[in-house]
Amino acid sequence: MRIGIDARFYGPIGKGLGRYTQEIVDNIIKIISATGASFDFVIFLSPDNFDEFVCTQANVKKVCLNIRWYTWQEQLLMPFYLWREKIDLMHFPHFNVPIFVFNKFVVTIHDLILTHFPTRRATTLNPIVYRFKNFAYRLVISRAVKRAKKIITVSEFTKQDIVKQFGVKEEKIVVTYEGVANLAKGRDSLFVAKLDNQEILDQFHIPKNFLLYVGNAYPHKNLEMLLEVFADLRLKYPDLRLVLVGKEDFFYNRVQDKARALNIWQQGNINSPVIFPGYVSDAQLEIFYQEARVYVFPSLYEGFGLPPLEAMARQCPVASSDRASLPEILGEAALYFNPEDKNEMVEKIGRLLDDQELRQSLINKGLERVKKFSWWECANETLNVYKQILNG
Repeated sequence: MRIGIDARFYGPIGKGLGRYTQEIVDNIIKIISATGASFDFVIFLSPDNFDEFVCTQANVKKVCLNIRWYTWQEQLLMPFYLWREKIDLMHFPHFNVPIFVFNKFVVTIHDLILTHFPTRRATTLNPIVYRFKNFAYRLVISRAVKRAKKIITVSEFTKQDIVKQFGVKEEKIVVTYEGVANLAKGRDSLFVAKLDNQEILDQFHIPKNFLLYVGNAYPHKNLEMLLEVFADLRLKYPDLRLVLVGKEDFFYNRVQDKARALNIWQQGNINSPVIFPGYVSDAQLEIFYQEARVYVFPSLYEGFGLPPLEAMARQCPVASSDRASLPEILGEAALYFNPEDKNEMVEKIGRLLDDQELRQSLINKGLERVKKFSWWECANETLNVYKQILNG
């Protein structure tokens, strides 16, 4: 039996989805290596990450597809490559399943953000093109959830969201929680090994007293509200900084415009209260988590919410939105706030800065909480889904 995995998002190029894809692929390969599973795997990669995935196992084949996601080439050409490779079961780790795929397939639906936030603020496209793309998104995801042999999702919240919006039977959906990656695994590199925590903070002009956010800047992430909250916090904590980690793009540029309007960021000024370090390596991110006073997650909607778990694993207390899947995932290990109530956010984050007993309590609870989330378990449960389908 030949199992294909669409790994074009594999690695940093896919951001959060890239982390999921990489961990699933890497851990499934480790499992089949350890157990001697009889399946053959075909890992479909892009030219950008083809060399990044390294595997010497005889039953694992790499295929390079020069096909961008969310394009007509993906819809029309990808089915040919699946046919050519004689795939018995295909796993798409995102909703973008070609509508003309006739292979058996499994799809992972991480969230339904685009159905909850159909706003032009979430795109750089003109209105006509955006409406067409949004229609295409709804068509693709609708067909994917209906035709999939199984749907994998990452939280009970998203499972119920799928059931409600698409009328899918619950037994068709399998929840596999994501894991917490070892971000420091690359710290033995020559470059990073020479730097200690303080050197890396100095490299980005970050003082010790800072709040941290990691992720993209899409509108539902609610970063403009976070900037307003931070501006108010600065009245009581004038030395406090806010570090927003994420690759610079149109959406981060818009957040920078907001920070400039609030007079808390000035481009080129290394002493600005808000700091935009851009993309950082996993090893550097490990240190950011370790040194931050509080990790703040103000999102209005999340299917899972991985960064706050990564913060917990590095003994960083978390202040989080109380929306969507976040209470399910973070449990009692976070201090929650209403992400649309600025005064409540200011009060809760201030408490976490001042109350050492509360900080230590959340740190301890966070270290226990992250033990519930393992990429190995996530990959093993995913592999079991494959087996159930192929064994009929």
